[in-house]
Amino acid sequence: MSNNSSCIFCTLAANGNVEDEYGTCVVLQDKYPVTQGHRLIIPKRHTPDYFSLTAQEKADADILLQRLKENIQQEDSSVTGFNIGVNNGFDAGQTIFHAHIHLIPRRKGDCEEPTGGVRGVIPGKRSYLAEK
Repeated sequence: MSNNSSCIFCTLAANGNVEDEYGTCVVLQDKYPVTQGHRLIIPKRHTPDYFSLTAQEKADADILLQRLKENIQQEDSSVTGFNIGVNNGFDAGQTIFHAHIHLIPRRKGDCEEPTGGVRGVIPGKRSYLAEK
């Protein structure tokens, strides 16, 4: 793991807060989870965002995403879906400039109307279906 002392993700990983790892990436719990089981997949190399990841880092992250999904569903049968999200840049909501991918387990009824999913990052844009 890179050790950028000013990066919270580098510090957490260096202090042994890693839950899992594969190749070039590690898994950490999200400090402010959206739902129970919310995890972050993070490259070991300190790099600012998803677009700066190498092909190998993306491949390793994908393996971890799949492994986490399977583990979460085995441990919690109430999980019926997932959101996978990446914020790239301050204006997209990124607050920690070390690339990371969110895996957010979803459960039936965890929000009133889930249609539109990640479109909800812009208020008023999530619902795109024509009203009946």
